[in-house]
Amino acid sequence: MAEIEVLQPGLFSSIQDLGRFGFQKFGVPHSGVMDRYAMRICNMTLGNSQETGVMEITMQGPELKFSASAHICICGADISPKVNSKEIPQDEIIEIKAGEVLKFGGLKKGFRAYLGVRGGFDTQEVLGSKSWYEGITDDFRLKKGMLLKYDHRNFNDPDTHSSLKTELEYLDSKIIEVYPGPEFEKLTTAQQEELFTTDFSLDQSSNRMAVQFEQEFSNELESIITGPVVPGTVQLTPSGKLIALMRDCQTTGGYPRVLQFSEKGIETIAQKRPGENIRFQKKEYPKL
Repeated sequence: MAEIEVLQPGLFSSIQDLGRFGFQKFGVPHSGVMDRYAMRICNMTLGNSQETGVMEITMQGPELKFSASAHICICGADISPKVNSKEIPQDEIIEIKAGEVLKFGGLKKGFRAYLGVRGGFDTQEVLGSKSWYEGITDDFRLKKGMLLKYDHRNFNDPDTHSSLKTELEYLDSKIIEVYPGPEFEKLTTAQQEELFTTDFSLDQSSNRMAVQFEQEFSNELESIITGPVVPGTVQLTPSGKLIALMRDCQTTGGYPRVLQFSEKGIETIAQKRPGENIRFQKKEYPKL
């Protein structure tokens, strides 16, 4: 096995796959990548399975030294990736040679980038997932000096005879797709309309557990008996704050659940920075 040495950890980077399922009854969060679309594009480009773990990089990228050759791909946010100080493109396979250093510069677009390596990272698996989460896995973020193992065998390029079309407009979109939540109908008609005609801005405290919004929303609803919540559930607190739960969220909650993000909604808001404005766009549940 070859190793990637973390020379600088950046702001917040971790290894994530699609998440940890089947343990919510024990209070174990899903976790997993915030933007599944970008992760899948990354793995498909490399010829990995779509479930292969990748490195999720938030806003400020790390500096990484490869001990052996590797084929990598970077998708999602544009954080000006460079190899040995030379800019490299995204959404395509890049060959790294032994001893070369990958680092990142300024954030140009989006908020979270995904680094995949052909063959995948050989990192700890707990409860069927390689997703890092504090208290579940030994590590929960990159640290200086850390060594990440990866498979450096000479893989053949995938013989697909096809090209991969990517749709990256969501990186610039302010529209977040949502469905009505279980307590949505308890809001007045005026409140329901207000949810879809107001620009909400992301609070500075937003993270992998939850996105909070700066604006206050009138609330006369009483708290509910504790009920299940999942990534994408939007709760309305007694103080009038809207909180959108994300991949590392808890498994139950007692605040009214007024909205539920679509999968595309989660991916879109995962690429928004604190201070950016979004607007909710209502979708109807598909008929069964």
